[in-house]
Amino acid sequence: MIEISIRLRDELVAAAAASADEVCGLLLGRGARVERALPCRNVAATPATRFELDPAALLAAHRAARAGGAAVLGHYHSHPSGDARPSPRDAADAAPDDSLWLIVAGGAVTAWRAVADGALHGRFDAVAMRDGGCEAGGDPPQGGATRAE
Repeated sequence: MIEISIRLRDELVAAAAASADEVCGLLLGRGARVERALPCRNVAATPATRFELDPAALLAAHRAARAGGAAVLGHYHSHPSGDARPSPRDAADAAPDDSLWLIVAGGAVTAWRAVADGALHGRFDAVAMRDGGCEAGGDPPQGGATRAE
């Protein structure tokens, strides 16, 4: 299970809705809590149908984590013309490194782990998301909703 604030989820949905291309970025946090989404440039040759994180942003985030900053938990990207599940292309591109993938489409955000022999496309397992309140560290509304996406 992961925890993400309602505010952060809403930011991801808004960013995805504002672009015809796939948006992408890094998920930073500690443990199972996503504390920040760092938007990154999509450097894919065909950004309308594919994403590739800016390598400079990825390296900088890992350096910051090694210096005591938030860990790189994974990344997010949108599917402008699809659904909020990993595509076969995502599976082909994903390393089985247990990283977190959030996928945004149609106002929905779902969470996945990139694993060997995953249930979806042989690469991804669904991850439950828990509302982490309206702000980082805040109390969840009505005791917090737990759901699998």
